[in-house]
Amino acid sequence: MQKYVGAQKPAAAEGAVLIVLLGLSVSHMLNDTMQSLLPALYPMLKGGLGLTYGEIGLITLAFQLTASLLQPLVGIVTDKKPMPYSLAAGMGFTLLGLLLLSQAGSFTAVLVAAATIGMGSSIFHPEASRMARYASGGRHGLAQSLFQVGGNAGSALGPLLAAFIVVPGGQGSVAYFSVIALAGMLILGSVGRWYVQRQATRGAKARRAAVPMHTLSRARVIVSISILIALMFSKFFYLASISSYFTFYLIHHFGVDVQSAQLDLFVFLAATAVGTFFGGPLGDKFGRKYIIWASILGVLPFTLVLPYAGLTWTVILAVPIGLILSSAFSIIVVYAQELVPGKVGTISGLFFGLAFGMGGLGAAVLGELADLTSIETVYQVCAFLPAIGLLTAFLPNIERPRPA
Repeated sequence: MQKYVGAQKPAAAEGAVLIVLLGLSVSHMLNDTMQSLLPALYPMLKGGLGLTYGEIGLITLAFQLTASLLQPLVGIVTDKKPMPYSLAAGMGFTLLGLLLLSQAGSFTAVLVAAATIGMGSSIFHPEASRMARYASGGRHGLAQSLFQVGGNAGSALGPLLAAFIVVPGGQGSVAYFSVIALAGMLILGSVGRWYVQRQATRGAKARRAAVPMHTLSRARVIVSISILIALMFSKFFYLASISSYFTFYLIHHFGVDVQSAQLDLFVFLAATAVGTFFGGPLGDKFGRKYIIWASILGVLPFTLVLPYAGLTWTVILAVPIGLILSSAFSIIVVYAQELVPGKVGTISGLFFGLAFGMGGLGAAVLGELADLTSIETVYQVCAFLPAIGLLTAFLPNIERPRPA
């Protein structure tokens, strides 16, 4: 009889539950669409409230800290006791944060709204990522990419919606997006019911212990996780320079208007969505380590050229940067999950938390750098961050045998 490694099963018996993965991806899109409205509002908030670049960075930090610090804790709790209905609750926090943001009339009020939106993110991501792996049918890279591409699509839609709805309608128009939050809560409620029913039918089989996919020592696993964290630092510090300050760079350096800058940011974010979708399947096919290597280090030539390009080439270069750099995250998450089997929620919470935390720290640090020097200096410094991708050479090969 043919054997299957770990928790994998034949495709006919345990194929990916596509409708669940799509539901998670769509809800991720709705969640991140709402969250991406916050940085899309930065030019409006900066002018209306008289904020500095440093204060803009602190707003991002408030959002990212609540999003990052709570996620590992949520992951630990849900590994011990799955809470599928917590996904809808997380979307509820995002809804509350949006309503607060639409009425915020001071820097402090914006900080509170940003922190509330971050709490919604911290509740949503670890459990949703764990559920995506549960529904993957063994194609973990594909499932994680499908889940992630929803988030990237939402991040891309945020500036686009801001350009055509929020900029003309003003800060108060953010409240209109509460309808999106309600739709997300309905979808996630259905996904939660599916999970509860699935667990009831699978019984004890669903709770069997995970089998390690490698023979690495504890020290080697810790070193490998540390390398992945360094790669996350490289990726998300650079992404912070784009997501938080690309519009300011285009406005200040090239003199474009706010709406045009938002559309150019959409081009970059749309490219990240495409890159995210293809990253996971490529990792499943060719090996996760090699795609991580290509994703982080491969973007270096483009980032080095960007600070010295004209307007047209700046927008063009943003496309391969988004495509290549974004392909790494879903693979890094799956790679880390296989380094530490049986702790899917914990690892998901840790790495999603790191993604938000490093993005927030990067935004704050880069905002201060922009205040002290110039917005152009930010991109000249960040251009060298992808060189950290050289550390990928020290990652072990732990490829999971493919299902029949």
